[in-house]
Amino acid sequence: MISILIAASVGLVVSILLTPYLIRFFSKQGFGQEIREEGPEGHKSKRGTPTMGGVAIIVAMVVGYFVAHLVDYWRGSSEGPTASALLVLFLSVGLGLVGFLDDFIKIRKQRNLGLNKTAKLVGQLVVAVAFAFLVLQFPDANGLTPASQHLSYARDIALIFFPIPIFVLFCYLLVSAWSNAVNFTDGLDGLAGGAGAMVLATYVVISFWQARLSCVEAFQPACYNVRDPLDLAVVAAAATGACIGFLWWNAAPAKIFMGDTGSLALGGLVAGLSMTTRTELLAIVIGGLFVVEMISVVLQIAVFRTTRKRLFRMAPFHHHFELAGWAETTVIIRFWLLAATCCMFGLGLFYSEQLGLGGG
Repeated sequence: MISILIAASVGLVVSILLTPYLIRFFSKQGFGQEIREEGPEGHKSKRGTPTMGGVAIIVAMVVGYFVAHLVDYWRGSSEGPTASALLVLFLSVGLGLVGFLDDFIKIRKQRNLGLNKTAKLVGQLVVAVAFAFLVLQFPDANGLTPASQHLSYARDIALIFFPIPIFVLFCYLLVSAWSNAVNFTDGLDGLAGGAGAMVLATYVVISFWQARLSCVEAFQPACYNVRDPLDLAVVAAAATGACIGFLWWNAAPAKIFMGDTGSLALGGLVAGLSMTTRTELLAIVIGGLFVVEMISVVLQIAVFRTTRKRLFRMAPFHHHFELAGWAETTVIIRFWLLAATCCMFGLGLFYSEQLGLGGG
């Protein structure tokens, strides 16, 4: 528990102190955000706001995680970083690098489009496939690997097993879906950062609960076969603190945007945590806001291509409400409430599943 608190605290402090430095540095370099011409009129004033602030989230998360382990080492703990946590960090940082390249190209070419779709998908593919192969390695003393080839809800579903090629494809689809879903949500000041912090905080609770009821520690009704759940809680806590620290500067009116650097990294975290905690289907509920934002884009494209009419005034659909006359802060706060509701509902489903199997 102390490691979780240290990781969250360090992530928060590093993020809140590093972000203003990045604001000054990126401003001097002219690393300003380009704005979609067809977007809400109020967004035109945001042109030139520094972007790539996701660097602060990634650095703070990594520093928070390793400082927590250093403190553990000084306190005499023999446990170091685990395979599960390091692989989730790898996935997040790898996708963050893809997003960084995307942001950098936008800035250099002064346009709202960075990497083309093919290059972006290839970058996500390389990181996701590497993660897929590695996450089935590194068995512990009980034979548990960081992820399993079973589909999961609140634990592995025994009847649904993926052969290796299907698992790799499934992993790629999952990583691509979550990273793009968070990316679509990142369109208003603090929206993705605030919702991301809630989802990650939910995973702190889930992974900590799994550690308390681990089958490895003591076999009991409804225990969890998850490798390194406590260390996954440390990663999620460090990332939660990093998001909250960044949100201090990213909340409306934003002094800096996270850019694709941050949104792809956060999407990778959600995907990685869902696989390593065996909650892939449950994550759809926990990250419900991100899912709905992605669905709004898919529906907009599908309806327009079939009928040549628009389902929403603009997609992702948070812009629909802006164009309908809602103030930006109203949209953000109400969507934060939706995100919080999804997280609470997801936690309720997780706990009720455990109760249903005879846990307490």
